[in-house]
Amino acid sequence: MLIALGGNAMTGPDGSASPDDQRRAVEGAMRHVTALIAEGHRVTLTHGNGPQVGNLLLKNQLAADVVPPVPLDWCGAQTQATIGTLILNALGDRAAVVVTRTLVDPADPAFRNPVKPIGRYFSEAEARRFEKLGQTWRRFDRGWRRVVASPEPLEILDAPAVTALAAAGFTVVAAGGGGVPVARDAAGRLAGVEAVIDKDLAAAVLARAVRATVLVIATDVPRAVVGFGTPDPRPVGRVTAAELRVLHAAGHFAGGSMGPKVEAALRFVEQGGDRSVITSLENIGAALTGDTGTVVRK
Repeated sequence: MLIALGGNAMTGPDGSASPDDQRRAVEGAMRHVTALIAEGHRVTLTHGNGPQVGNLLLKNQLAADVVPPVPLDWCGAQTQATIGTLILNALGDRAAVVVTRTLVDPADPAFRNPVKPIGRYFSEAEARRFEKLGQTWRRFDRGWRRVVASPEPLEILDAPAVTALAAAGFTVVAAGGGGVPVARDAAGRLAGVEAVIDKDLAAAVLARAVRATVLVIATDVPRAVVGFGTPDPRPVGRVTAAELRVLHAAGHFAGGSMGPKVEAALRFVEQGGDRSVITSLENIGAALTGDTGTVVRK
């Protein structure tokens, strides 16, 4: 199985991302993963990195007059290694981290209209200062925030390394934060791009590439919910891909939270995966037996 860990598995209960909070959160998450491995499941892991990249961006901004800010693809690679090391320490032997690149199309429409907000809110004066460095900033209710492209993940370039390590018996951590975004130029050369890739959509691509039979999207709720925030919320349990696709098309899952998770679960099953599961980390075992969680099949 491939397990996509949500940001809540990487930070403290209040969302804090101090080193100690991150270490404790990762150790807690890995206890659940270790239990699955002990039951005989072959596990590959991926994870979010939003708070960690946000911290790096803030350091960039505070030190911009002293050292040049590093690009987003560098931030992604750094957080893959940092979070990966915490996971390795928690899992112990027979685990490995692959710094993983995700291929995107430089002509993806997302590059023409960056809308993905990242980092913290700043004043207009600060935003204008960073715009001079080539960044795009937009005004929100709480202030100005940087926005970047979030293109479609096309291919996990380092999936063969992940597959080889998994075949050798390693629990592999890969494509953290959706992968380091790269694109090919006209000559076929690869280079990093200023973008962030949705972690769950990239997880669906990675799961297919490593021939996982189950994609587990671990989040902070036990199931996806239709009518979330309304007087009549309805948890989604076992569901076919066709049924869930209708609910998704009707707008039942918010674009910034559950929407990408549902889309990733659908893509994996629609493109040949056996099943997808959306549930909380502590409920993965029960979800695999069908006792809880949103379980998507053909």
